[in-house]
Amino acid sequence: MVVVDVHTHVYPPTFVELLRSRSSVPYIRTFPETGDVARMVILPGEDDPNTPSTARGRPVGPEYWDIAHKIAFMDTHKIDVSVISLANPWLDFLPSDEAGDAAQKINDDVNDQCSKYPGRLFAFGTLPLSAPIDVIVKEIERLSKMKYMRGIIMGTSGLGQGLDDLKLDPIYAALEKHSSLIFLHPHYGLPQSVYGPRTNEYGHVLPLAMGFPLETTIAVTRMLLSGVWDRFQNLNVLIAHSGGTLPFLAGRIESCISHDAHMKKEGKLEGRRPIWDIFKKNIYLDAVIYSEVGLKAAVEASGADRLLFGTDHPFFPPLEEEATQWESVSTNYSAIKTAFAQDDKAAKDVLGGNAVRILRLHE
Repeated sequence: MVVVDVHTHVYPPTFVELLRSRSSVPYIRTFPETGDVARMVILPGEDDPNTPSTARGRPVGPEYWDIAHKIAFMDTHKIDVSVISLANPWLDFLPSDEAGDAAQKINDDVNDQCSKYPGRLFAFGTLPLSAPIDVIVKEIERLSKMKYMRGIIMGTSGLGQGLDDLKLDPIYAALEKHSSLIFLHPHYGLPQSVYGPRTNEYGHVLPLAMGFPLETTIAVTRMLLSGVWDRFQNLNVLIAHSGGTLPFLAGRIESCISHDAHMKKEGKLEGRRPIWDIFKKNIYLDAVIYSEVGLKAAVEASGADRLLFGTDHPFFPPLEEEATQWESVSTNYSAIKTAFAQDDKAAKDVLGGNAVRILRLHE
């Protein structure tokens, strides 16, 4: 059995250097109160000077950029292969004339890191989405020829107007043409105001547990509503965090679409593909859900043959300094073991077999 982690992040040295050079979000820096401990500030609203520095962003160390730490983590948790990807905020914040060169430099860096551990590391590339369309398409074509690249990672903002933006169509077309999988990952969450006035009393729980999944759900639903998969029927997307709340809400979304008078008047109901068809043919889900209940919902929505194991490393480390095993990983392992207690082959496929097949890791 091969265990493959498809949701595991790396901030390569070239990207860390870029973040350290900045003085506004996103950036990496130390604060007087934190001494030598650098913090990564990447979310809107975390840069408020009235906020204590220890509440801004998160502490970061070499586990974020040193690939040897990734391999050590894999060995500890019996992971054979990782498909690494840059995490948010990707390159969306860069000026248009800088994004293309930065993407090439960072993608080359990630590909080179994979080459240090042949067979153990593959990657999803990063697109320069603030650059002109032709520059983005050119990078998609370049990535498709790189040895260790198996698709791209993208946030929910697209070119800044969401994933239902028609200006994304040339990008979707290029990704479809080159059979490049999109790993869709949230970043911005929801507006801070929706969590209520006492949000800061609860650390990062509400934005991470509620904001990220709902951000993902809204973004993918907008793709459905705008007919992305009607226009690009072979465009494949791996959705982070088991699809947010999509597996649970898919039926309600479908019902609301079919009963919407405005969409009917605009002629958007005829000939459209139902959400269930897209789930079974175009959508893959990772298994980063931390419970048997959520995992079973993902299986019911998309299928056990479209579910892929992940860890979200290096995020969610244990709070106990002496701990070696990460609870965030063991709970995912446990959920798969419990959910597929009567189907050993399906469990093995979720843990690695599906990823090997879908991402052509045998190549």
